[in-house]
Amino acid sequence: MANGQNRADVKPGLEVNVILKKDQRTGVKTKGIVKDLLTNSARHPHGIKVRLEDGQVGRVCEILSSDKLV
Repeated sequence: MANGQNRADVKPGLEVNVILKKDQRTGVKTKGIVKDLLTNSARHPHGIKVRLEDGQVGRVCEILSSDKLV
């Protein structure tokens, strides 16, 4: 299971766990489907920042499923 630190691994349509900004201290994970990638760099040590389909923004901590769009 990928950890979400490589931008190449994160694509729209993937089911992921993210840590929202408000949950960074507690580490509470939020499950959702990636809508947009917000991090431009190829790697990020805390996870690629994404916008979920429900509008929430967080950093990917786990990739749960393969691409559903294929």
